[in-house]
Amino acid sequence: MFDTTVKLALGHYRLSLERPLVMGILNVTPDSFSDRTQMPLPEQAISDGVRLMDEGADIVDIGGESTRPGADFVSESDELARVLPIVRALAALNRCPISIDTRRASVMRACVGAGAVLINDVAALSEPGSLQAAADLGVAVVLMHMQGVPATMQASPSYTDGVVDTITRFLTERIFACQMAGIDKNKLLIDPGFGFGKTLAHNLTLLSQLDKLLALGAPILVGLSRKGMIAAITGRDIPTDRVAGSIAAALIACEKGAKIIRTHDVKATLDAIKVWAAVPRIQAKSAAVEVPVLF
Repeated sequence: MFDTTVKLALGHYRLSLERPLVMGILNVTPDSFSDRTQMPLPEQAISDGVRLMDEGADIVDIGGESTRPGADFVSESDELARVLPIVRALAALNRCPISIDTRRASVMRACVGAGAVLINDVAALSEPGSLQAAADLGVAVVLMHMQGVPATMQASPSYTDGVVDTITRFLTERIFACQMAGIDKNKLLIDPGFGFGKTLAHNLTLLSQLDKLLALGAPILVGLSRKGMIAAITGRDIPTDRVAGSIAAALIACEKGAKIIRTHDVKATLDAIKVWAAVPRIQAKSAAVEVPVLF
């Protein structure tokens, strides 16, 4: 039976898992697929982060490298220059945990030093130095599955052994690698990587079988917000028109056991999750999911 008093420990924060948490997306990039075509000024990015907090974000996830399909290369120095002042400013407010969305060891080290308490890595700590950096830093880590690299991942994704089995095997291997590096498994979260080297059919199969990943024993984070799969289903070409479809997908993920929903639309997503969590029948289903405390 799931204990609703269990807390997710991120730095000095203790977050209740009685309902799925909402992670607000803060892209500090000039080429976000969703909502930006120009680089935000630091003061604008900080203001956007405060808005996410005001809307009720449990966690704010800051990224300085676009990982959309076909994304351009971003240098290490540019990524650091983009995210470090924003992490420092938002962490100093002491309102919610700050996550850094990066693949690079140097960015992880600098941003944790500036106050980030969660590393969200699309490469699952497979880039040079990142595994050791995470072990040294001792903060919680999200391990995500991605087939290929952002620039080419959507060219022709395929899975010989099936998408769910492949992702399960990959995440099992990365969890083991983290443990061998000295990272406590209780500090690991997993993300199946919707849209990262996956067709619409792959994404739908993954969503329908998301609960199979519960066997890995780590909290599941999902990022479905405004993605191409939502456009393909709804016909909404403009990302900001995909809010309703994104929320519908998020609630399916919650029903399948997801514990963190990463979204651009914090307020609307949080309201939907609160209603979902208030229904006794659905609440009883989620009660069967055991999630470990992260220290």
